[in-house]
Amino acid sequence: MNPRQLKTFLAVAKHGNITRAASEANLAQSSLSDQMQALEEELGVPLFERSRQGVTLTPAGDVLKSYAEEILALNDEAKTAIRAAAGLEKQALAIGTLETIAAEKLAAFLSRFRGTHPDIGLTLKIGGSGELQRRLEDGSIDIAFTFDRGEQDGRFQTRLVSREPLALIAGRNTRAMPPGNLADLSRLPFIATETGCVYRRLFDTAFAEADIAAPDIVTQADSVQTIIRLVASGIGYGLVPRLAVTPAAERGDVVELPWPGDTPAASLIMLWRRRRVQPPALSSLIAMASEDLRPVRPADARLRHAG
Repeated sequence: MNPRQLKTFLAVAKHGNITRAASEANLAQSSLSDQMQALEEELGVPLFERSRQGVTLTPAGDVLKSYAEEILALNDEAKTAIRAAAGLEKQALAIGTLETIAAEKLAAFLSRFRGTHPDIGLTLKIGGSGELQRRLEDGSIDIAFTFDRGEQDGRFQTRLVSREPLALIAGRNTRAMPPGNLADLSRLPFIATETGCVYRRLFDTAFAEADIAAPDIVTQADSVQTIIRLVASGIGYGLVPRLAVTPAAERGDVVELPWPGDTPAASLIMLWRRRRVQPPALSSLIAMASEDLRPVRPADARLRHAG
């Protein structure tokens, strides 16, 4: 299996059509077919089911797809690492994260990382949790800082960064009173992210576990900062990461109310592709983030409070 064959194989798997795959691979259809036939003969199994509707992967082809993606990614990484070691190419990392985490958690850390690793170029890409997962899968980012969605995927490694509490907020002009219990909250209008988001799941779970009907969601928004601005305007209440609320609270745009019961919290994690050999630049980032952004232990918290 050589890289050219694997790239051609993935083009066919992607399009399910020989003509479109040949166009992407810049090959004649006959040359593409010859490559796929040679690959199947080498492996001793059919990789595609061919029909008038096109081609689909066999179970064996589906297994090869994951390996082909990994092999080609590792091949590219090896070339980059070798050239960087020889001083012929600058090391670079693409980091994916959520808007709130980028502004409130990573900005200072990445500045420190650049200070100690000026030879590593950084690209920061903002997206939702689902989008970050897809970007990790296709290799367009090297690592993601995101909230744990509770999904298990053996292709990726995860490491806890911190537990981020959520904050119940209201507009400063609403004269909101602290809720006595979840039943009080269930009668209030809320602005929330869409179903499937980590914040929304924590919100829904808090009421479901108490066997209380969730409040009416009067507006859905895919941006935490948009939710905070809508709450400030008086449309409704919000449940958002506390680290995103601080600037608005300091300006007096919103007020934080105590959450009745245990405060919901989201696990902020680092997520990266599992490999036998990690690129040196990525290993450096993971090592520094593990130390610089490590979860605060109870003893650490007491020391900081005492100081």
